[in-house]
This record gives sequence, C-alpha cells and structure tokens, in this order.
Amino acid sequence: MNLNRAMIIGNLTRDPELRTIPTGQNVCNFSIATSSQWTDSAGQKQERTEYHTIVAWGKLADICGQYLAKGKKAYVEGRLQTRDWETQDGQKRQRTEIVCENMIILSPPSGSSSGSTGYSKPAPTYSHTIQQNTAPSTQKIDQGMGDNEIRIEDIPF
Repeated sequence: MNLNRAMIIGNLTRDPELRTIPTGQNVCNFSIATSSQWTDSAGQKQERTEYHTIVAWGKLADICGQYLAKGKKAYVEGRLQTRDWETQDGQKRQRTEIVCENMIILSPPSGSSSGSTGYSKPAPTYSHTIQQNTAPSTQKIDQGMGDNEIRIEDIPF
C-alpha cells in the first residue's frame, strides 16, 4: 500500500498566477507559508516557516486564480510531485510541489466583516479528481463544488 497525501493550512505568500498551457488547460501556481512554534530547552520561543509551492489544474485552477489572493488563509490538500529540469546553462534543477486536489478558502470574503461570531455562511470547498491511468497531457479533470457545509469530521486536525 502507498500513500502520497499532503494537507496544509497557511497564508498565500503571493497572488496566484493563472495561465493556459498549449494544450488549452488552465494551471494556477501559488505558494503558501506554514509556521510551527515551539519552546526550546532554554525556554525561548522559536518559530520556523516553511514555504510550499502549489499547482492547481483545470476548473480548480480557475477558482484559485479568481478567489485567492496574497495573505488569504487556505486549506490545500493534494499529492506531492517532484519535477526535474535542466536550465539553459546546463544546471539540473528540482522542485517538489503539492498538486492541489482540494482547496478550502478559510479567510472571509474581501470587504466583509465576520464579527466575533465568525462567518454567516461556511467557507466554500473546491475540489477535483483526476482520472488515473491516462497520459498527463490527456488527463480528464472532473470539477466538483463539494459540500457547502463544514462538518467536524472534515477538519483535518
């Protein structure tokens, strides 16, 4: 049995970049910062921030490009994928990314006030599934809008 699953909650470090590849499929790239805090043996509080590169495809890419922005908090779930390439000067490069399969916007919509009681409506959930056993350039993407209700069993912690 194998498992390749990444789940993160963090803030976008830059606005998403939405583009269309030559095959006509949309792709959205953005990054999310996550932080962990602890107290060291000397009693000093420490913090470490990790930066994650996220890639979304198809309809989910459109949604990410439209609704996400720098500073917004989001939950992203997907699989880890490493890309290799060679630069023009012959150097080999490698990048590990999270291929987004599910995204939940955790920040309130721009221009709204959530007050002390939180959201008046739950944050929307966006996800898609990729049909397996096909070539990457011909993958069929099925976009689902998910449940608009957040259930306790859906919270990843």
